[in-house]
Amino acid sequence: MDSRCSSSADSRLTGRGGWSANTTPLSARVESYEAGGKKCISDVRRTFCLFVTFDLLFITLLWIIELNVNGGIQKQLKEEVLNYDYHISFFDIFILAVFRFATLILAYAVCKLRHWWAVAITTAVSCAFLIIKVILSKLLSQGAFGYLLPIISFVLAWIETWLLDFKVLPQETEDENRYLSTMPATDRAPLLGPGPLSDGQFYSPPESLADSDEDLDDKHDPEKGLIQQVT
Repeated sequence: MDSRCSSSADSRLTGRGGWSANTTPLSARVESYEAGGKKCISDVRRTFCLFVTFDLLFITLLWIIELNVNGGIQKQLKEEVLNYDYHISFFDIFILAVFRFATLILAYAVCKLRHWWAVAITTAVSCAFLIIKVILSKLLSQGAFGYLLPIISFVLAWIETWLLDFKVLPQETEDENRYLSTMPATDRAPLLGPGPLSDGQFYSPPESLADSDEDLDDKHDPEKGLIQQVT
């Protein structure tokens, strides 16, 4: 009977252990998502930040090529930076790309902003500046780069807006809602564990009378107790 009781207790512990093992991966996944979603940058936000970096590097590359084509980097740097002229210089388009990069990285990578106002400001400033520059300046007389740099800068600013408004923010909102939907399930998991226990699981052998010294010796010496039973 003692062996049956111990077997029942072992099975009960095994059942509880099995149920606990099944719930561990769920809680681990929830904690992993919470750590990844709340403390780190999401995949879509990381992609957006990479594109913002690409924006700056691409505009910088085109500007360096333009400097090299029109007479050498050192000479053109003096003319476009030190002797800056709004009507013929491309230096302000490079500064505009730096402004977009610094604002967006600070807002969405450092501060982890979850609103569109920062990219709206950078896009609005970029569009207004480029339109005014194309109208008032003489960039169209500067060759192919007079068309290329303003157009590419304009397009990249709007792509950043599209990425954030239609990809980053909706995807993060969906991930957060999915995470919140898992919270009630994990809270209810202990309540959905083992069913009601039967009376047999709480069975314990009846207590015997006070054991004599001889009975205690029999318990410690199984062979002696067996000889007495045979006799």
